[in-house]
Amino acid sequence: MTEEKKLKEKVLMVRRVAKVVEGGKRFHFNALVAVGDEDSMVGIGYARANELIDAVRKAISKAKKNMFKVKFQKKHRTLPHEIEIEYKSCKLILKPAAPGSGIIAETNLRSILELAGYTDAITKIIGSTNPILVARTAEMALKQLETPEEVAKRRSISLDLLFGKTK
Repeated sequence: MTEEKKLKEKVLMVRRVAKVVEGGKRFHFNALVAVGDEDSMVGIGYARANELIDAVRKAISKAKKNMFKVKFQKKHRTLPHEIEIEYKSCKLILKPAAPGSGIIAETNLRSILELAGYTDAITKIIGSTNPILVARTAEMALKQLETPEEVAKRRSISLDLLFGKTK
């Protein structure tokens, strides 16, 4: 239970949708929520319900179930490398940034990166800026990040050889 107490939740989007029926309009709500501990764990949840509070509660529950660990650089909390990823009509570019530069990103993307624990990053969204697509694309990008140690191990080479320090 102590782990759940330090989780922070951020509602990224709430939408009211209407379905036209014989007697008039029937309203429903959609909610997109990000949950993170600001120390390498983050999750994103999307849910729908008849009431706003129920939609947000369901989205938070889904986000907690879908939490995953992100990777940092050892020196400071930025992305380990640049990544460019495309999901449907949304293309996302994430780049590491110098210490102290902050997170330069669209509002929802900034919230996701902050909840993951990053303090410095540069991002660019090309194409659709739909919050649901941006969140899913960011989740895919963060899951694909690798530390230099993981890359060296996967390639079966030393870190020095990876960075070209020895021949």
